[in-house]
Amino acid sequence: MKTFVTRFFLSLVITNIFVISLVAQQTTPPPTNPPAPQPSQPVDQSKNAQDPKPAEKNQGTSNDRLFYALPNFLTLENTGKVPPLTTGQKFKVVTRGSFDYIQIPWYGFLAGLGQAQNSEAGYGQGAEGYAKRFGASFADGTIENYMTGAILPSLLRQDPRFFQSGQGGFWHRTGYAISRIFVTRTDSGHQQFNYSEVLGSAASAAISTYSYHPQADRTPANTASVWGTQVGYDTITIVVKEFWPDIRRKLSKKKQPSSSN
Repeated sequence: MKTFVTRFFLSLVITNIFVISLVAQQTTPPPTNPPAPQPSQPVDQSKNAQDPKPAEKNQGTSNDRLFYALPNFLTLENTGKVPPLTTGQKFKVVTRGSFDYIQIPWYGFLAGLGQAQNSEAGYGQGAEGYAKRFGASFADGTIENYMTGAILPSLLRQDPRFFQSGQGGFWHRTGYAISRIFVTRTDSGHQQFNYSEVLGSAASAAISTYSYHPQADRTPANTASVWGTQVGYDTITIVVKEFWPDIRRKLSKKKQPSSSN
């Protein structure tokens, strides 16, 4: 439980840094002298380079990455009614994100954090203990990704994508993002309780805890802790996904003056 609280609040602090930075930038008054218009062709090329929409329109998923690194392939922005994903597409996009290169340092960080706290002491310490924690972190994340993004969405005909709102103020959008943990679209476009997320994360926590985690940690309490950790991470991540397009536009505007010189 201590590990869950530490990881959750670490992620929460990182999230707040980016979101607060975004809000502060949005309250800054606009410059009185607008920049001189740029030639149309370079601006269009830059815009297309940052815009993930072409991939969304073609295949119903995205090529976007959170902070230009973390896979964000199941997030769509500024979209209305879109065709549902097939079962094959759901498994394909989850596989693409689960085995993305950026997952290696991420799970390495989680393994190091667990090693420093000596969480699940049955793994031991040293290189062997770190390797076991790394493997467990990778397996935990991968199983949860498949359960919540491919397996249950296919069986229950639910849509695993997050449809960014972009409407309303900060708290309205935050509330909308958090609500998507509990409410999702069906493949037919209707609203439904998000069984894929809630039950999928619970099932993945039970599978991982009672299969390859240390024997002493195969308890209902530890299963609940793993479940809470996964839902907590998913909640933080989905809030970041809601505001990431705003952050990306701010970062893009900062890059344009230097690139035009």
